[in-house]
Amino acid sequence: MNLLSRKQKYVLSTIVNHDVKSSITVFFVALPLCLGVSLASGTPVYTGLLAGIIGGVVISTISKSALSVSGPAAGLTAICADAITQLGAMEIFFLAVAIAGLLQILLGVFRLGGFTHFIPSSVIKGMLAAIGIILIMKQIPLLIGYDKPDFWQEELFNILTFRHGFEQITGLHEHVSAGAILIAALSSIILILWKQKVAKKISFLPTSFVTVIAGVIIALAFHVFIPSLALTPSQYVSIPENIFAELSFPDFGALFTNREIWEYAVVICFVATLETLLSIEAIDKLDPQNRITPQNRELIAQGVGNFVSGIAGGIPITSVIVRSSANAEAGAKTKASAFLHGIWLLLTVLFAAPLVKYIPFCVLAVILIRTGYNLAKPKMVRALYRQGREQFMPFVVTVISILFTDLLIGVLIGLAYAIFYLIKHTYRAGYTLHERLEGHTKHFTIELALNVSFLNKKRFRQMLEDLPAYSIVEIDGENSVYIDNDVLEIFHDFKTKAANRHIQLQMKGIPDVETIGLH
Repeated sequence: MNLLSRKQKYVLSTIVNHDVKSSITVFFVALPLCLGVSLASGTPVYTGLLAGIIGGVVISTISKSALSVSGPAAGLTAICADAITQLGAMEIFFLAVAIAGLLQILLGVFRLGGFTHFIPSSVIKGMLAAIGIILIMKQIPLLIGYDKPDFWQEELFNILTFRHGFEQITGLHEHVSAGAILIAALSSIILILWKQKVAKKISFLPTSFVTVIAGVIIALAFHVFIPSLALTPSQYVSIPENIFAELSFPDFGALFTNREIWEYAVVICFVATLETLLSIEAIDKLDPQNRITPQNRELIAQGVGNFVSGIAGGIPITSVIVRSSANAEAGAKTKASAFLHGIWLLLTVLFAAPLVKYIPFCVLAVILIRTGYNLAKPKMVRALYRQGREQFMPFVVTVISILFTDLLIGVLIGLAYAIFYLIKHTYRAGYTLHERLEGHTKHFTIELALNVSFLNKKRFRQMLEDLPAYSIVEIDGENSVYIDNDVLEIFHDFKTKAANRHIQLQMKGIPDVETIGLH
């Protein structure tokens, strides 16, 4: 007697033969990233582990994506660190995360998941590049062994001016560690060599996991054989034996007394949604079965995950392209892989927390610097530069604006600049003018563009005024989908002027419009 149907047997076989193995690979990628992202966000490392568990177990259960893996993302670290500083307490920050989750649910319910299609790719790339730069700069203190992650606060402007930095820079020489610098240097070399020489041959061991293991071994070797280079306890990851006893919960009392909570909730919602939608769009392209993830369902899943994470005391969650691509490359077939990776993270927290304490901060900084570099790759910048000023300038404006203001304002400035270019090109477009001479008579054919907006009014007026008397003019709008009423009025007003100037006027595909005189 068969207890399982053919479909159930196939699904079970797929999970056992493919998803279990790929989930272990994703776990090796996720563990150091959960620790590193929480560190860069200025929160205890358990908040990143908690977010990783929720991203794996909760979001994968609701999501329809087969390959996407969710967890704490590097793109939100600068926002989180700034939010905690400005809001004054992590409990208030967790409330902002929960509200951001509710906003994401509303976006999904009202089917607004496609809004990212209206943001130019140059602005999105500028946002990611700026996040990458901030992420890299904020790892420098940890890279050299400085054991106070809040050495730099807010955005890059503070790094350039040393605002806040001067408060602690006097004791910098007392905290810099030669051992940390050496471990970071050796770990970086191992990361680069493994990625270039070995990663493709041993694909089941992710580069980030190998880097962490190498850093742990080097740190232990220094402790045993070269005590002068040994790290101090404050230079290692600190994780409580029972994280569930250390959890901090949102301060609901601040919900309607602190306006900044809502501002940060909107920013977290915007960036988390943008990063998620970009990630699932990218991961769908890697899916050999060409499955398409429903965007609005994904937003609901992400919103539930962020709401649960905020309520439980975790940092924001997004779909993460690094984990998702590792999942696809490892041969995952269903979302069971993402779910199982969350289970492995949970088991690590419950039974292997003492082992996590052997990981040096400086090694996590190396991994985060690599993540930041991938967000702001020079190769991507060069490619945008080659595409021309229209693509490159909005990118540059977005990056600079984010670095000197904050992420939301920077993106809005970049978007405004991109819209300026759009308006500029729309103004220049609108029609094509063809001129030919037959005998002594000039013939002009004005072919209208597919869409003609009110922005073209001035050009049309000037062009019609410049037409010579006694010429033959044809205005062709048969291929146009939309012609603004303001432009139609200009054409019909021109009829009288054309007759007075002995211009023979023909109009094709130009609908009639009632012209209204102002008295």
